[in-house]
Formats: sequence, C-alpha cells, structure tokens
Amino acid sequence: MDEQVFSVDVGSGLLQPARLLVSPNHDERPPGMRPELIVVHGISLPEGQFGGPWIDALFANRLDAADHPSFRAIAGLKVSSHVLIRRDGSVTQYVPFHLRAWHAGDSSWCGRSRCNDFSIGIELEGADTIPYEAVQYRQLAALVDVLCAAYAGLSAGNVVGHADIAPGRKTDPGPAFDWQRFRSLLA
Repeated sequence: MDEQVFSVDVGSGLLQPARLLVSPNHDERPPGMRPELIVVHGISLPEGQFGGPWIDALFANRLDAADHPSFRAIAGLKVSSHVLIRRDGSVTQYVPFHLRAWHAGDSSWCGRSRCNDFSIGIELEGADTIPYEAVQYRQLAALVDVLCAAYAGLSAGNVVGHADIAPGRKTDPGPAFDWQRFRSLLA
C-alpha cells in the first residue's frame, strides 16, 4: 500500500480515507482542552498475532473471553483509541479526534496528568519485539503530518510512545518501534 493522502474534517473529527467503526468508549474532552499530544501504541490480540477481528471487538466492547485464554483478563475493559493502523497499512478510526478516547490510562506528560484529556491515541498493530511494517511507518507519518496541520496545538515534536507517558506500567510501542525511521518520514 502506498502512502495515503489523508485529510481531517476538524468539525466532525473524522479522517478520510479511513474505515469508521465508532467505539462507545469515549466522551467529551474537558472544557478548553484540545489535542496537544499524539500517543503511539502497539496492540495485538492475542499477543503477537495479527489480522484477526479482536482489536475491533475490544474497542466495541464485544470481545468474548471464551475466544482465547488471554482475553479473560481484558474482555471487560472499556478502552478505545482514535485510530488503528494495521500491518497492511489499512486504517480504522474508532473515535473522532475532537473527542476523548480512552487509550492512555494513568498517565503523565511534562507534569500534566490525565493524558487522554489532551491527546490523540494511534494504535499500531504490532508487538513490542516484532518489527513494525514499512507501510505502518509511512501511514503513521502521513497521519501525524495531517493531524499537526489540522490541530494548531499539535506538533511533530509532541509524539510519544505509551511507555513514555506511563513508564513502568506500559512498554508499547516497544523496542521494535524505530523512532528515528518514523521521524525521518515526517514532512
């Protein structure tokens, strides 16, 4: 898949082109809050397996604990992200960007807690120790570029990993994520 030309409708908070599957796990940002941070995550369900329907199911509150032993611990979680970039580069949006997705959990950045309030969460289908795909880096860079152009408070310098805002609790996107490669692709 070639790098996509994305656009964001700031009024609706929707990304084009992207598959839209709205998660119920979101709410309004606190008054006066706008996106100022982009948090990169890594996710695979089950761990290290790619391509199944389970990420969509998790974010839609339809993950069946009986489908895999590892799902028992997470099936009841109420979590979401704004966007998922699959291994093949396809993009799914779960939460409009102007709303608060529930991706960061207990988190802090530059002395500010509750990162969900002021961040956009982007999931990459992957695992901490499995290299990410070239198309994922291209799609992520293209998405970050368009988000920074659409939202005045965002800049490419404010892109961090989940591990950076929740150290000791989270490790994603993990050591397999090549930050230098990603940053070299930004406009």
